[in-house]
Amino acid sequence: MEELQIKNMVCPRCIMAVENLLFDKQIAFEKVVLGKAILLQKPSKKLMVELEADLIRMGFEILQDKDVQRIEKIKSSLHQVLQSGEIPSGFNLMEYIKSNLNEDYCKLSHLFSSMEGVTIEKFFISLKIDKVKEWLFYEEMNLSEISYKLDYSSVQHLSSQFKKVTGMTPSDYKKMIKKSPEGWR
Repeated sequence: MEELQIKNMVCPRCIMAVENLLFDKQIAFEKVVLGKAILLQKPSKKLMVELEADLIRMGFEILQDKDVQRIEKIKSSLHQVLQSGEIPSGFNLMEYIKSNLNEDYCKLSHLFSSMEGVTIEKFFISLKIDKVKEWLFYEEMNLSEISYKLDYSSVQHLSSQFKKVTGMTPSDYKKMIKKSPEGWR
């Protein structure tokens, strides 16, 4: 078996795109999940070069460096939390990262900050705000429901974090996307 760590896989469509590519290349795999593909056997060097080139064309990248792989595991696991559509009440980011990666959180946090230029916490907040923008754009829920789903202590906390990240309130954002003919995110 060969495990490929793949950068920029953030949604179910990414998984399908990688699966389709592996099918097209006739590369047998056990499964593809966010951030990785588990192949049944190691492809030839020629096939790996082709696969890597195709992945790059699709906006992905095979990760070689172990530290980069660890960073991508953190990102993938945080994307998975949000893919579920609801963050569990009392969610503890530090405990979640520690248990998912089975490594010391302080070391991972330092590595993440040094390589990404932002803390894990701020990265997760930006992911949450992106999810808020998505839900506001599609008018799936009101702010109270969104606040609950993303485990904010209150609508006010969500609103202040939204403004801090985007520079506008959620209400201003909703007004802006309604005014825009093609809907801006």
